[in-house]
Amino acid sequence: VQLQASGGGLVQAGGSLRLSCVASGRTFSSYTMGWFRQPPGEEREFVAAMTSSGIPYYADSVKGRVTISRDNAKNTVYLLMNTLKPEDTAVYYCALDPGNYLYYRDPKKYRYWGQGTLVTVSS
Repeated sequence: VQLQASGGGLVQAGGSLRLSCVASGRTFSSYTMGWFRQPPGEEREFVAAMTSSGIPYYADSVKGRVTISRDNAKNTVYLLMNTLKPEDTAVYYCALDPGNYLYYRDPKKYRYWGQGTLVTVSS
């Protein structure tokens, strides 16, 4: 399984970005997909996840500003981020299959990871 994340970049505070993650090598639609981020010098943290049935989950820190979606026909999961803040600066990672959707918040449970895409929000 390979995951390829893209869409990061430099954006001013208040701006928007849409991240994409394309999966290959596995039946994408059957698995929970997650987005995590790792700010500089900090641990990886949960951002959002979507189950195979399309149920989204969000971290409190991004709720209302972020939307996760998936296009199973394209084997792609998206993360639309609005009203970005400097504290959103991080490397963003997509991940596939935590084994059970109940583990969607736990990065240790995910089996496959993308390479990360850097999001920098300037003030």
